[in-house]
Amino acid sequence: MSQVLFTIAFAVAILVSVSLHELGHMVSAKRFGMLVTRFFVGYGPTVFSWRRGETEYGLKAIPLGGFCTIAGMTRDDELEPKDEHRAMWRFPVWKRTVVMVSGVTVQFALAVPGLWFATAFVGVPNLDYPQTAQQLGAQPAAIVLAGCVTPDTARACAAGDPASPARAAGLRDGDVLTAVNGVAIANYSDMLRVVRDTRPGLAEVAYVRDGQPGTVRADLSAVQRPSLSDPTAAPTTVAALGVGLQVTAPREVTFGPAGAFGATVTYTGWMAGQTWEAAKRIPQKVPALWRSITGDERDPATPISVVGVSLLGGEAASLGMWSTVLMIFIGLNVFMVFFNLLPLLPLDGGHIAIAWFERARSWVAARLGRPDPGGIDYFKLMPLTYAVVLIGGAFTLLTITADVINPITIR
Repeated sequence: MSQVLFTIAFAVAILVSVSLHELGHMVSAKRFGMLVTRFFVGYGPTVFSWRRGETEYGLKAIPLGGFCTIAGMTRDDELEPKDEHRAMWRFPVWKRTVVMVSGVTVQFALAVPGLWFATAFVGVPNLDYPQTAQQLGAQPAAIVLAGCVTPDTARACAAGDPASPARAAGLRDGDVLTAVNGVAIANYSDMLRVVRDTRPGLAEVAYVRDGQPGTVRADLSAVQRPSLSDPTAAPTTVAALGVGLQVTAPREVTFGPAGAFGATVTYTGWMAGQTWEAAKRIPQKVPALWRSITGDERDPATPISVVGVSLLGGEAASLGMWSTVLMIFIGLNVFMVFFNLLPLLPLDGGHIAIAWFERARSWVAARLGRPDPGGIDYFKLMPLTYAVVLIGGAFTLLTITADVINPITIR
């Protein structure tokens, strides 16, 4: 039950964020004197509305966004004669740009303080956490005990498999190995190499536990393993201690109130980069998204809708993973900044691109002594606009369907 409530709360938070985006458009437009006729939260049939001054405010039935209608966004919009001077297209291009970027500015203003709070007090992903085999190998040789030692790596522990030599010798999870038979160990890769270079049988293993050094006698097992330098090579008989790596680097870090200012800049750039990389992978992930609907396991790297984000945020909150909740919300706002600035109609970036193209074209014409070519004919752009809307709508429907049938989960 708590997960359902947290999911609803997270969905409401997303809706508030989107509404504040539209509020940014409305407030800046009104401040410049443009005519704002409607401000609605949601899409579809109107649940209720009221009029205050010249603007109608209200709530619609489908809570997947919101919109703000500014009169005269194109030269083709018809206004009453008394309001023609307030058409958006008549205002200087810099004012129109301010209005169009006001939405993403609000969301950026939500993301950055949220990121500062996360870096200062809650926790953010450790960017130095080892990810690759090389990075893992460079970690200190802190161990986690295996349940047993298998003759090869093709199967899990089974009845009759010998116990981990490390466990039998009295080593514990978290012990940092420093030498085997007097051969020094610098890191986890060293530990693997040194153990395998040792003959199976009794060996003296040196370690550090809670800052105190110690030694044990371990009976190293004989196992079949491929070469560390060539995993595709034929297996040979080597020694095994029956341990794995316990990563000592924290998964999350905080920086304190002062250090969080610099960390916020770093993590803002990191999240922007992550968003860009994820966006580039979208086309190649669409087939996997479709397969997740038809029965395949859901790839965690596939795109996700606001429905999926709400489910993921609600699950994280129900598990008490508040840093994850905050990072999901921040990441969503960063993505929406990126997405809305794409130079495609009907997105904000499309209107900005056209406004500056018109301005540049007029400037060039004036320098060449030619007549002002005027504004762009939006009707000629309608096929492209409809294509963007159609593709975007189909993609949204696909992601929502996947998130309902086969959602991404934390567990």
